[in-house]
Amino acid sequence: MDSNGWDARYASSPDLVWGVEPNRFVVESVDGLTPGSALDLAAGEGRNAAWLAERGWRVTAVDFSPVGVERGRELAARRGVPVEWRVADVTAYRPVPGSYDLVLISYLHLPAEDLARVLDAARQSLCPGGTLVVIGHDRANLSGGTGGPQDPAILLTPEAVVDGLAGLRIQRAETARRPVPTGDGGSVDALDTVVVATRPDA
Repeated sequence: MDSNGWDARYASSPDLVWGVEPNRFVVESVDGLTPGSALDLAAGEGRNAAWLAERGWRVTAVDFSPVGVERGRELAARRGVPVEWRVADVTAYRPVPGSYDLVLISYLHLPAEDLARVLDAARQSLCPGGTLVVIGHDRANLSGGTGGPQDPAILLTPEAVVDGLAGLRIQRAETARRPVPTGDGGSVDALDTVVVATRPDA
C-alpha cells in the first residue's frame, strides 16, 4: 500500500487504527535500556514513538503517511511529550550514521530489496552500544497464525532479518506468539518475527 492508501485508511477511522498502547514486543525489547536518542522508522500513528517519549527517549518518528504523522503529533501532544515528526519514505530516508541509541522498525513489510536498504540504514544509524529492534508479521503466520499481510514475499523471518544485520550482535531472533483478542472474549495467536540486535561498543 502506498502513502495515499495509508492516508485513506487512517482517515477512514475516527480512532487510531492500531490503538494507543505500544506493541508488547517493543515494551519487552526496550525494558531495561537507558533512554537516549531513538528513531522510529515507519512510525504510523505514533503509538510506539509516544510511549518511548513518555519514558524519556528523545524520539524521531518517520512515516510516509502525512495523515499518520499528523495523528502521531496529536497523540504526543495529548500525552504532553516531545517527538520530532518527519514525513518521508523510509526506503529512501537516510538517518545520520552513528546517531541513535535505539532504532525501531515495527510492522514494516516490504519486498526483500527495499527491506534490505532499510535494515542497512538502520544498522548504520546506531551509536556504539545502540540497539535495533525489528518486529513484524512472520511468514509462518500464513498457516499458523491470524491477521497480517497474506503475501509471503513481504512477510518476515528471523533468519532473513538477521542476514541484513551484519556486524551487529544478535540478542534475540525468534518467531514469537502474540495473542489477538476475539469478539467472544477469547484470543488467537498471531506469529511475529522479533529480532533484537546491538552494535558493539568498539
